[in-house]
Amino acid sequence: MERIVIAGAGLAGHRAAQALRRNGFDGQLVLVGDEEHRPYDRPPLSKQLLGGECDSDQCFYMVDDLDVNWTLGRPATSLDVGAQSVTLEDGTRIRFDGLVIATGRRARTLPLASGMAGVHTLRSLDDALTFRDAISPITPVAIIGAGFIGCEVAATLRKQGVENVTLIDVAPYPMPALGPEVGERAARLHRNQGVRLRLANTIEKVEGTARVQALRLRSGESIAAEQVLVAVGSQPNSEWLEDSGLRRLSSGAVVCDEYCFAVGTENVVVVGDVAAWPHRHGDGPVCIEHWTNARDMAAVGAANLIADPGEREPLRAVPTFWSDQYNVKIKSAGYLGAANRYVVVNEDPQRPSLAVEAYRGDELVGAIVFNKNRTIIDYQRRLAAASA
Repeated sequence: MERIVIAGAGLAGHRAAQALRRNGFDGQLVLVGDEEHRPYDRPPLSKQLLGGECDSDQCFYMVDDLDVNWTLGRPATSLDVGAQSVTLEDGTRIRFDGLVIATGRRARTLPLASGMAGVHTLRSLDDALTFRDAISPITPVAIIGAGFIGCEVAATLRKQGVENVTLIDVAPYPMPALGPEVGERAARLHRNQGVRLRLANTIEKVEGTARVQALRLRSGESIAAEQVLVAVGSQPNSEWLEDSGLRRLSSGAVVCDEYCFAVGTENVVVVGDVAAWPHRHGDGPVCIEHWTNARDMAAVGAANLIADPGEREPLRAVPTFWSDQYNVKIKSAGYLGAANRYVVVNEDPQRPSLAVEAYRGDELVGAIVFNKNRTIIDYQRRLAAASA
């Protein structure tokens, strides 16, 4: 291969470029991104950057040693697999011998609040800076969505002294992906820190004209809000592949095999949040939106792209996740989407510490811990051994 194009300049795109160079690719490397920024780390956006513990310069990855042709601020808009070319927004066509699809995901929006000032999402560096600049300690803030981002932002704002923070979700407990045992304890954690929780509820109306003033809930309650963060999940950036012939799930994720090759191709790999791949605990291809999964997929997919067919390695990494909220470091290992029951195996509410095992029937498929780093490493090893 003489030229490899990486579509997507986030974590997965950056790690793919690193892996290609590390594995001996010395040809032309073109990295295409929709943002003007070079690759940066996203986890600090809802924590350290939002909380003022770091500045934006500290979020950027080192890229000087990659020897990359940067094509930034011009997203890919179509792919011709047969002609081996990617077309950009400005009409530029870039031919490739190999392609890495790493276009990631974008935040879902709230149609009820479309176009209103004071309504934010948090996915990009610019999103985080805009939201941070809009907040003061006396600003009433409502967060729609009590998933990982919503909970992290609520914790960050309270640590910064923001007095009025309301967390709203349709689920009966925060972070429902981690199960009820963890969710109920997370709810208690946030309540103890002064966050107002409005769970098992939905938004009926966004009140205000040009600028948001309040949120009317299904329960009839009106929540004052000068700033609103919409944190209701994400959707894959895969529309540009609509006419490419690549297989996509109904959710939009692009399907790849265990070696990360887009199904039916030999020179296109898919990595990171935009990819759906065959996990042994999944009922069909699964999409895992974790930082570590993007890192691991990028390394495996990029290496396989330039390897001889007999030397390719399957993706066997155990998905892991972490979240910092107040004095609690939450970590998980395994594919929790397969779990149908959860068991609390250890808990110390005073520390606080917690260990919860996730099962599908009698099979361990994952674990979640609070402030138990060594414990989650042990679970990760157990799950990796079972996978091998």
